[in-house]
Amino acid sequence: MEMTHNQGAPVAPGKQRGTIFTNRIVLAIMSSSFLLQLGIWVRNFAILLYVTEITNNDPLFISLISVAEFAPIFIFSFIGGTFADRWKPKLTMVWCDLLSAVSVFVVLLTLIYGTWYVIFFATLVSAILSQFSMPSAMRLFKQHVPGEQLQTIMAMFQSLMAIFMVIGPMIGTFVYQKYGIYTSIMIMGIMFLLSALVLTLLPKDKEKEIIDQTSTFKKELADGFKYVMNKKVLTIMGSVFAVCGLAVGLIQPLMIFVTIENLGQTKEFLQWLLMANGAGMLVGGGIVMAISKKISPQKLLAIGIFASMISTVGIGWSTLIPLTILLQVFNGLFFPCIHIGINTLILQNTDESFVGRVNGVLNPMFMGMMVIGMSLTGIIKTPLTLLGVYLVAALLFLIGTLLLVPLFKWKGEEANVNQNVEAN
Repeated sequence: MEMTHNQGAPVAPGKQRGTIFTNRIVLAIMSSSFLLQLGIWVRNFAILLYVTEITNNDPLFISLISVAEFAPIFIFSFIGGTFADRWKPKLTMVWCDLLSAVSVFVVLLTLIYGTWYVIFFATLVSAILSQFSMPSAMRLFKQHVPGEQLQTIMAMFQSLMAIFMVIGPMIGTFVYQKYGIYTSIMIMGIMFLLSALVLTLLPKDKEKEIIDQTSTFKKELADGFKYVMNKKVLTIMGSVFAVCGLAVGLIQPLMIFVTIENLGQTKEFLQWLLMANGAGMLVGGGIVMAISKKISPQKLLAIGIFASMISTVGIGWSTLIPLTILLQVFNGLFFPCIHIGINTLILQNTDESFVGRVNGVLNPMFMGMMVIGMSLTGIIKTPLTLLGVYLVAALLFLIGTLLLVPLFKWKGEEANVNQNVEAN
């Protein structure tokens, strides 16, 4: 059954009409996300500062941090999304966090007694496992949350991300400078363990929620591609994902160089730029939460991408600290429009049994192009200059905005059509 924005629509079985804050599913997943965000931010900044320090700002190794985080997402999103539709969502999420914790402690031991290169593995494994747990969380939302509350929930999660964009860099920098890389990695492992513990509070998985296990993995994966191709909104989303993924990938590793080259500051100053971005995200998430029922998700997404184009040009050009900080706030202010618009469009236009596979098809389009962009950054930065790379990324954001124009008059009629794309 597809969800709609009709307030008077009957509630599907298993869906709670009460407030979001009394929804057991939402509370458990939000608590888990809080713990994971804390561990991930400590990890991200510890690894960035550690690698920057021991390699003397080598752009190759710095870009490898991003590649280690995002390349597995591209590779495993297809697989993770399909298995997420087959497996029990609660059990999948708990096991993913437990295995992530184990891998982190293995990395810690290897780091202490072996080589520093293994530090990339901590990011690698958690990124892989997240491709199984995230679609499972989306399935639970689809099953237990009324349609008119979905965009508000996405705004809540965006606000949580924004909070950590503000406090995460400060916490990560403090922990690394005060306690070093070993403690930082240990904290990450503990947060994964606590997240797994919180997720055990989710209701027990129901057997009827599991896809027929006699169906082959290959067939289900193919059905996911057919499903996306048969829905106009999802096909357009795929094109937007690819273009914007390349843009994000080009500039993803460059903020450290904006800090050092454009602003003439030390690498530690990066935390203040990210905090400014997070402050904007926090405010923007609140605004979107307030207006979420007054604007369509596709228009919300287009506004966010267009704002990214403007801020990208400015950040690449600016050599003034106050202006760059202002642009970071502006960029953060509109970023929730992108995150909330994307997730709402996917959830509104996807049958529950296909949520994992739709994510598994669309996410690689973004992540794959993002990894390509990050790989190109180290090659083209010198000939194009820092500003040149930012201008190329801005042009790609503009293209992404234009691709969404055909959806502006789209009223969501496809959301109510239950398409059967099972292979003949």
